[in-house]
Amino acid sequence: MSTTVDEGNDPFADIRPYRDVEVVTVLGRLQQEGGLANALAAWKLAPLHRLMPWLARWLVGRWLRMRCKGMNTVDDVQMQVKPLLDNMMSKTAQLSAEGLEKLDPGQSWLFISNHRDITLDPALTNRVLYESGHRTLMVAIGDNLLREPWVADVLRLNKSFIVRRALSGPRELLAASRHLAQFIRTTISGNHGPVWLAQREGRAKDGIDTTEPAVIKMLSLARDRQRESIADVLPSLRIVPVAIAYELDPCDAAKAAERAAGAGYIKAAQEDINSIALGITGQKGRVHLSFGTPLGSGVMDVDGVVRAIDRQILANYRLYETALWAWQRLEQTEELPPVPIHPGTISRGEFDARIDAMPESQRELALAMYANPLRRLLEAS
Repeated sequence: MSTTVDEGNDPFADIRPYRDVEVVTVLGRLQQEGGLANALAAWKLAPLHRLMPWLARWLVGRWLRMRCKGMNTVDDVQMQVKPLLDNMMSKTAQLSAEGLEKLDPGQSWLFISNHRDITLDPALTNRVLYESGHRTLMVAIGDNLLREPWVADVLRLNKSFIVRRALSGPRELLAASRHLAQFIRTTISGNHGPVWLAQREGRAKDGIDTTEPAVIKMLSLARDRQRESIADVLPSLRIVPVAIAYELDPCDAAKAAERAAGAGYIKAAQEDINSIALGITGQKGRVHLSFGTPLGSGVMDVDGVVRAIDRQILANYRLYETALWAWQRLEQTEELPPVPIHPGTISRGEFDARIDAMPESQRELALAMYANPLRRLLEAS
């Protein structure tokens, strides 16, 4: 990955977000990047790009240079991105949140969230934080999404840090995990801003939100093993569980198709990028974020933290009517379960038509994705 500082003086230069002093240099590099110009041209000027790609790239290059003028800090970059995200979200989602009033905006928190959408989960969390007077997030992003150097540059300008997964062996993986854990701990303990981390690697395509113990074990690697125990390091991270619920998942059909294919599924080269685009532009209906209670020292072994995160996410997850309708179809009942169900933006007929438009072999899998949060809450109660 590209860096612009001496890694000998900065132990986290290879993974951390870019800093203000690096912004101008990185933006200059991006303005010369043909891959970025081509991607923007295909997105913003699709008809022209199909007919005259060279002209579309030239126009986008001029536009990019104009937009980059006057951007000298990370905040400048984020303020350029914010209107674009706000515009798209106003057309595709109705956002609400609760629980932030319990959290000091001057404090750094490690938000561990369920994971439904590659980019929207942290992006919508960021929007809620910003509008509530909190600092914006540093966001973990897997290196599987960073096949092109310019993608890494764009994301690191927007406060993303890199989770290295494409490693050759267990020793390399352990070293990278310890490095990542130390970066997160340093960020939180130094009060450099909040951090967002998914509770598991990859999206929960079945709608079952459970924390991978490996994520918490990774965080525990930040300790000094000569002087600290796991119970010493985990409380210092100020972990706050976050539950994000979408009335509609724009990628529901794609997730069902992948699950239906099973172990034989082979991901296409641009599939992650296509999922990101569909997640941003597709209809989501109502989206709700619930910020939980910071974990106390009484649950600070790995298993205790896993259970506490899972318990809060399950309890705080907002159930929309789409979850009810999916559960009723799977259970073949019109019964109303004894849990709160929130109204959404679409009718039952529209939801049924959405499911029925999928191949028959995939419908039950899509329904389960919507119904499983309700199923699990009923089982827990």
